Amino acid sequence: MTRLTPTAAAVVLLFVAPPRAILAQASGHGQQDMEMMTDSMPAGKHLTLTPRWPERSGDQARADSLVTMARAALAQFEDVAAAEAAGYRMFAPAVKRQKVYHFANRINAFRARRSFDPAAPSALLYEPQPDGTLRLIGAMYTAPPDMSLEELDQRIPLSIAQWHQHTSICLPPGTTLASAREGAEMGGRNPQFGPRGSITTEEACQAAGGTFRQRMFGWMVHVNMFEAPDQVWAHKH
Repeated sequence: MTRLTPTAAAVVLLFVAPPRAILAQASGHGQQDMEMMTDSMPAGKHLTLTPRWPERSGDQARADSLVTMARAALAQFEDVAAAEAAGYRMFAPAVKRQKVYHFANRINAFRARRSFDPAAPSALLYEPQPDGTLRLIGAMYTAPPDMSLEELDQRIPLSIAQWHQHTSICLPPGTTLASAREGAEMGGRNPQFGPRGSITTEEACQAAGGTFRQRMFGWMVHVNMFEAPDQVWAHKH
């Protein structure tokens, strides 16, 4: 387990400062590092990505080691029942027909505020199959929302993976913080609200009677260690 410098903010299920404060950290790494819409995961009106850094010596080996370690540790959770017995619970169960189901572990997410353990992800990722079963494809790791790019790079090289945050979200009228935390409003059924909604500013959200969150949750990254090599670092959600 790699220990990192603690940060003052919480990791997931919290709402904090504007994303531009974090993205400004990239300024010390050149214009190339500010090109945030790259590769498999496009940035959007509700999605903020870390920049893709130039690959340095040791980055690929470090990423490969993480995948090997995580695959060995998490293979035991191919059966969803085993994951649930270990404390993983389906996130946003009310949202049907998800492309990828997240089974979150609150204890692991809490520990991820201060340390990084490839064998203890904040969530396991399962892909639904035609026969109705769920297939384990990988894991999601989290980090505090104000963690620096350098600290994120220590966890997983930014030349290999892009961390993301859900930003500028307008929650529908009447949404409670508890229901938002459980993902009750994350399905985006109303085109105005949620992570797929048309509302992107606090002013428009207030006019619609919603609750605006500049940032939802902390930094997240998907690692599909049970997929083909070219899909390990692809964002499938």
